[in-house]
Amino acid sequence: MSVLDTLDFDNRFTNQLEADAVTANVPRQVRGALFSRVEPTPTAAPSLVAVSNEMLELLGISEEQASSAEFLDMVSGNLVLADMDSFAMRYGGHQFGNWAGQLGDGRAINLGELRTSNNERQTLQLKGAGPTPYSRTADGLAVLRSSVREFLCSEAMFHLGVPTTRALSLALTGDQVMRDMLYDGNPALEPGAVVCRVAPNFIRFGSFELPSFLGEVEVLRSLTDFTIREYYPELWPQTGEATPDTYAAFLAEVVRRTSDMIVHWQRVGFVHGVMNTDNLSILGLTIDYGPYGWLEDYDPDWTPNTTDRHGKRYRFANQAGIGHWNLMKLANALVPLVGDPEILQDAFDQYVTYFRDGHQHMFAGKLGLAEWDADRDDQLMLDLLDLLQAAETDMTLFFRGLAEVSTDDAVASDARFEPLQRAFYLPDEQLTNELRAGWDGWLDRYVARVRSDGTSDGSRREQMNAVNPLYVMRNYLAQLAIDASTKGDHTEVAALLDVMGSPYTEQPGKERFAEKRPDWARTRVGCSMLSCSS
Repeated sequence: MSVLDTLDFDNRFTNQLEADAVTANVPRQVRGALFSRVEPTPTAAPSLVAVSNEMLELLGISEEQASSAEFLDMVSGNLVLADMDSFAMRYGGHQFGNWAGQLGDGRAINLGELRTSNNERQTLQLKGAGPTPYSRTADGLAVLRSSVREFLCSEAMFHLGVPTTRALSLALTGDQVMRDMLYDGNPALEPGAVVCRVAPNFIRFGSFELPSFLGEVEVLRSLTDFTIREYYPELWPQTGEATPDTYAAFLAEVVRRTSDMIVHWQRVGFVHGVMNTDNLSILGLTIDYGPYGWLEDYDPDWTPNTTDRHGKRYRFANQAGIGHWNLMKLANALVPLVGDPEILQDAFDQYVTYFRDGHQHMFAGKLGLAEWDADRDDQLMLDLLDLLQAAETDMTLFFRGLAEVSTDDAVASDARFEPLQRAFYLPDEQLTNELRAGWDGWLDRYVARVRSDGTSDGSRREQMNAVNPLYVMRNYLAQLAIDASTKGDHTEVAALLDVMGSPYTEQPGKERFAEKRPDWARTRVGCSMLSCSS
């Protein structure tokens, strides 16, 4: 018996939905199905890089089980337990605004749905576990650098309070994988790796788009009904039969969750980088951590994705609009279930209100205001964002510094400005007398606004520091961990996992994780922009 035999897998997705009738694991166009059964490719000599202890606890996996050879084999693709039903999901999507047709899990294999002690279900998925029918011309594998980033960011985002998929483990495969990191004709062998990702499900907007596009209405209906019954049960009619109003209510809830997720991205300065419809979760979770990044200096036009460097479709400032566009594609996909698109219009239109209200509430928290007063605060915010762009200003450190600004009348302008100094990258060159005067004027308005709430500096600081993180997964920090792991030293991965577990609390001795991007990282590959290569 395996020490993992106590794990209880309950595979509702594969038990209830249409399976691919073809069993051969070869790239092909799949029809009339939502998934293809496939097993991971065995790896040569797996070894663990890191495990999330929090996820072990959530999943009910003991220390003894996690330290076993069977656990390593399971999370690296060498062991499929008897109760698992491993599969790759079929979906399509719009990529960079264009319909891409069938996409699917090209390098992700779902092991099954694990039932936890509180009777919740979490899907375990291996990313980088080998080819599937959806791999097209790719090998289905992943490399260490992208896997480190995904593992760390999944857990960091959770502790930031951002809706996200999670990560259980990161393992080296012992294999070498050929990748052209910059797509410049210089491929090289890199260490292979597998991340075990965890979420209630990995259903995407594109999961609905593909059957809708192909006219597979009953497949679309079965997926939609399954998703509502299992993940939005409060919307399922007592009659047991969905109606057009059921589908409209479903869309409205996805609209709300997607808006909420993107507001959180804006709050912490996260840029997804690849907001294609196949990378948007139907649960409103951040999914697929590819070329993501955090704003270092506040630049709303920044994108971390080299593929997007010219069009900047997925830049920071455009994420809200892209969320709306993607939801339109989801709404269009659901039209065959309701007949008249007008039935879905009200649900879709709610996005603008949800995002506006959510963004105002979020920014009130960032500024330490009791509530948002549009007449006063809209212009205060816009002027602040202009100032942040006028000189390279670290977004994360600025808002932490703003919490320290005194509202005491007796404090001179130089002393009031002092907590913000740390946030500027090139103060001697860029912080001109004119710009400094602009900051002094804005701070006077800000102080007056805070005073009008009657909030003490201590209370304001506590409120602001609860929503403005001190530690975020800066690209250069992840790259340092990748560099060390590539040489066999995984201590930096463990250190980052630990510090990102408490991103809002100052941690003595961890100051190096809360520093501005160093000059050497300004243009270094992996520290500024990244490609989709993994």
